[in-house]
Amino acid sequence: MAIRVMLVDDQVLLRTGFRMVLAAQPDMEVVAEAGDGAEAVEVLRHTRVDVVLMDVRMPRMDGVEATRRICGGDRGEPRRREEPGGPRVLILTTFDLDEYAFAALRAGASGFMLKDVPPDELLTAIRAVHSGDAVVAPSTTRRLLDRFTPMLPSSATEEQHKEIDRLTEREREVLLLVAQGLSNGEIARKLVLSEATVKTHVGRILTKLDLRDRVQAVVLAYESGLVRAGGNSA
Repeated sequence: MAIRVMLVDDQVLLRTGFRMVLAAQPDMEVVAEAGDGAEAVEVLRHTRVDVVLMDVRMPRMDGVEATRRICGGDRGEPRRREEPGGPRVLILTTFDLDEYAFAALRAGASGFMLKDVPPDELLTAIRAVHSGDAVVAPSTTRRLLDRFTPMLPSSATEEQHKEIDRLTEREREVLLLVAQGLSNGEIARKLVLSEATVKTHVGRILTKLDLRDRVQAVVLAYESGLVRAGGNSA
């Protein structure tokens, strides 16, 4: 079945360009569009969508609030990874290291990319997000979190430490490498494990910490103090 995509951007010309790129793919279909976050939330009430390409800065309701509502509902909390049926949100922004994009990742978005991304990378990102992976490039992850980690509370809460304590020593080791932006293959080579074993560890980490994907795992690693700005472990 084709990946059902929704385009959310207040610039019609950009939506047109993205639609043309996606229309040429046999495994993708643009099923909805919206000019702002409020319209997107309303459309999603009656339209089944797999992946939302979400702009950040829009009138009425920005992409951060829209992402929070799409991924977590009125609770304002990201939907748990095991909860079925919700669309994945891929943030597209003009600004690298945009604080609004960082907030959207914390609100439950599954990825962060710039609008000038090459078409083939955008298509790869959509497929990855649809399959449940995260698509923030390692270098972008490090720059993004190194830039905004100082804005987070200086000390982790007791509850956040308890969450990390659920992990085994090996799982903590894998989480540290995920937070540094390494792929499963890179982690496997570094720890001398099979890629399948690393994938299993990542899955267990997400389940134990009640997280949706690798992006949220990276954010939690920084927020909890497990990883410091600059990629150093605590």
